[in-house]
Amino acid sequence: MAKKTTRPAAKAKKRKAASKSAAKAVLRAAKAGKAAKPKSAKAQVEADIVAEHGDIRPWTRAEVTEAFRRFQSVDPAPKGELQHVNPFTLLVAVVLSAQATDAGVNKATPALFAAADTPEKMIALGEAQVRDLIKTIGLYRNKAKNVIALSEKLIAEHGGKVPGDRELLETLPGVGRKTANVVLNMAFGQPTMAVDTHVFRVSNRTGLAPGKNVLEVELKLVEVIPAEFMMHAHHWLILHGRYVCLARKPLCEKCIIADLCRWPGKTVLAA
Repeated sequence: MAKKTTRPAAKAKKRKAASKSAAKAVLRAAKAGKAAKPKSAKAQVEADIVAEHGDIRPWTRAEVTEAFRRFQSVDPAPKGELQHVNPFTLLVAVVLSAQATDAGVNKATPALFAAADTPEKMIALGEAQVRDLIKTIGLYRNKAKNVIALSEKLIAEHGGKVPGDRELLETLPGVGRKTANVVLNMAFGQPTMAVDTHVFRVSNRTGLAPGKNVLEVELKLVEVIPAEFMMHAHHWLILHGRYVCLARKPLCEKCIIADLCRWPGKTVLAA
């Protein structure tokens, strides 16, 4: 009788050990550039059409947990790449990053933030000077207007402080849901999920959290990602999309979740 009682536990322990061993194998393969292989360019395009429609079968909760365990093991405390010195400059940097790269924003903001790191200083600097300092960033004219306008609103309605509330943040000029989520996460330590093009692509392409629009993907990610990983989840996904799961030529050979990914544009885990 005693043997029958312990058998299920022994099987579960064996499955867990096998899963852990498989995960280590994938990590080793990814480090060696042999985790998986993308198919032909035509097959990748066809696969992405399927992914863009949110038609890839979602992962199980166990697979989601395993994926984020791996992200955590490789990069325990990921950081956002936008340079900033306080919540206000973070807010401005994220507003400036709309339809622009973080690298491009980071080239322009050091001089801007050296001159104006508070709403009061930004207003004193003036729209024309702000425009001149950020002219290398796309849509810089409209963004300069928004930076001045949001600075004025912060002073008029929030005592010059960035509010730690999504609804209030979204009333600021140039601030949408994604920007608000980034600020809440990075400046206020809230477990929010900011879905940009990278997170949207990774979520749909892999099957992590398929959705037909950004909000649908965000809500699914919040639902399926274990609470213990939520604080860093959006950074892990952004970095994975930016440096591994690239839009045109995904580096499946370096992917640490290649065996979990359901994208039909890749082969099975390479030997």
